Amino acid sequence: MVRKAKELMALEVKRLTKPGRHPVGGVAGLYLAVSEGNGSSWVLRITFQGKREVMGLGPYPELGLAAARDKAREMKALFDRGINPKVQRKQLESERKAKQAMLKTFEEAARAYIKANEDGWENAKHRSQWLSTLETYVFPVIGNLMVQDVTQEGVMSVLEPIWKIKNETAKRVRSRIKVILDWCKVRNYRSGDNPAEWKGRLDQLLLAPSKVAKVEHHKALPYGQMPEFMRQLRQRPGVAAQALEFAILCAARSGEVRGATWAEIDLNASVWTIPAARMKARKEHLVPLSHAALKLLKAQQKIDGIDLVFPSSTLKPLSDMSLLAVVRRMEIDAVPHGFRSTFRDWVGDSTTHSGELAELALAHVLPNKVEAAYRRGDALEKRRVMMEDWSNFCSVETDLRLDWSTPSNFGPGRRK
Repeated sequence: MVRKAKELMALEVKRLTKPGRHPVGGVAGLYLAVSEGNGSSWVLRITFQGKREVMGLGPYPELGLAAARDKAREMKALFDRGINPKVQRKQLESERKAKQAMLKTFEEAARAYIKANEDGWENAKHRSQWLSTLETYVFPVIGNLMVQDVTQEGVMSVLEPIWKIKNETAKRVRSRIKVILDWCKVRNYRSGDNPAEWKGRLDQLLLAPSKVAKVEHHKALPYGQMPEFMRQLRQRPGVAAQALEFAILCAARSGEVRGATWAEIDLNASVWTIPAARMKARKEHLVPLSHAALKLLKAQQKIDGIDLVFPSSTLKPLSDMSLLAVVRRMEIDAVPHGFRSTFRDWVGDSTTHSGELAELALAHVLPNKVEAAYRRGDALEKRRVMMEDWSNFCSVETDLRLDWSTPSNFGPGRRK
C-alpha cells in the first residue's frame, strides 16, 4: 500500500529549509524542492503512460501552498485525460514564439528587406537612397505599424503630402512600399492584397504622374553647337575635361567613364569593353573607339599601380560632380549626360545611321522585348563607322579634324 504523505500547513511548509524534495500532502506527488542558495520551487511527480514524469509548477513562496495544490490538481486532471501538460506547454510556447516572429513593424520589415537584398543592388548610393527615402517619408508615418496592419489609408497618408510637390520621389516611395509589402506577404508577415498597388487601386485615388509634373529631361547641347564646344573643351586643362571629351566621343555615361580602367581598353583592337557590373543594364558593353578617342587615350599618362584611365588628384575615381563642374565653368546650359541626347539627335537628324544602331551605341534596353530577344549581335563594326562619323563631326574646324576622305565618311552614315 502506498504511504500517503502528511498534509502540511502553510507554516510547516515555511519551515522546510533542508535541501531536497519534501512531500506536502493534499495532492499525491506534490513536493517542495528546496535547493541550497537557489530558493525553493514546487514539483509534481506522476506516472504517465508507464513513465515517471516530473513537472515544475512554479517558485515558492511566489506560488503559495494552496495555489500549488490547485495547480497540481489541474495538471493531474490533464494527465488523467491523456494529455501531457509538459508537452502541451512546449507546444504553446513554440506557437507563441512562432507567432511573435511573424509580428513585425513596417520599419523592422523594411530594414530586413534591405539587408536581404542590398548585395544585389547597383551601388552604395542606391542602398543609401532606399533607406533615406523610407526614413524621411515612410517610417515617421507607418513605421511603427505592424506589417499586417498597413492599410491603403496608411499608404495614402504617406503619399498624399508629397505626391504633387515631389512626384518623382513619391513614385519611388510608393514603389518601395509595394516591394516591401510583397516581400512580407511571401515571408508570411502579412496576407491579403497589397495596399500600395498602383493599377486598380492607388491610380483611382492619385493623379497620374504625367498630369502632376512634366518630365524634365537632361539638358542637352544642340548638336549644331558641338564642334565649337569641343574646340573649347579641348583647350581646357585637367583630367575631368579629358574624361568629359572621352564620354562625348563614346556617347558613354559619366559613371562608365569615371570608372574606366586600362584593363578594359584594347588599344590594338580599338575597343573599350565595359563589364556588366558597371553597366546600368547589367550587360557587358563594347564601345568601338574612334581615332580621336584613341588619340586621347594614348595621350593619357599612366600611373604605376593605378589602373584608372582618368584618376583624380587623389588617384581615386573622379567624383560624379567633376564632369558637371567642367560644363558649368564653360557656362554651357547642359549636363554631361545630356551629350548622349545630343548624339542621339545628331544620328536621327543628320545621318542615315539607323535609330537601332544609335540605341546600341547608347546601351539602351529596347522597350520592345520581342525585338530585344531577337537582337543577338552588337553590330560593332557598323557602330565603329557611326562613332567615327560622330568624332569627325565633333572635330570639324578643330585641330583634331580627321581626313574626310577616310572610308568611314563615305559609308551610309556620311554627314549631310
